This record gives sequence, structure tokens and C-alpha cells, in this order.
Amino acid sequence: MSVQQTITEKLQNAFSPEHLEVVNESHMHNVPEGSESHFKVFIVTDEFAGKPLLARHRLVNAVLKDELDGGIHALALHTMTMEEWFRKGGAPASPECLGGGKNN
Repeated sequence: MSVQQTITEKLQNAFSPEHLEVVNESHMHNVPEGSESHFKVFIVTDEFAGKPLLARHRLVNAVLKDELDGGIHALALHTMTMEEWFRKGGAPASPECLGGGKNN
């Protein structure tokens, strides 16, 4: 199973989100082709209601502890309730990578 599939399965099982999207953004960085090291996660669940952003991220990070300890270099989290998701119209696009020698 790929890292992306593992992340998706673990978050689905832990939160039963209304919306979950796990995007492998490794190709945007200076890593070997086929890498699974940079991810963006959109997770929308009312389990986040009343919790500050840091608490939401800690919940997600706890579920993904093994993956974070084992090779994920970057994890961008967009953690929202359904109300926030509709109000914001989704999550922002990721910026282009400027580090790691990609522009050299």
C-alpha cells in the first residue's frame, strides 16, 4: 500500500470525515521521481468543532505518527468543520517549492 493510501485509510478510520483529500505533492519538490514525502491533507469533520487549530493538527499528527516518524518530510494540514469548509470555499492551493535546490 502506498503512503498516500495509508494516510487516507488512517484518517478515514479515525475521523469518518465528510470530505477527505490526500494529495501527494512530492513532484513539486526536489525529490526523486515517485517519492512520497510531501503531502497536503484537506480533512473536513465536525469532530474539529470547538477545537483550536493546534489541537486539530495534533489529533491528525497523532493518527499519522508512524508515517511522520518514517519518512514524510512535509505535511500541510487544512483541518475544517463543515461550516468552515463552506464558508471558505475549500482550501488554498499550495505555493511552488523554492527550496532544496529545485531552482538551481
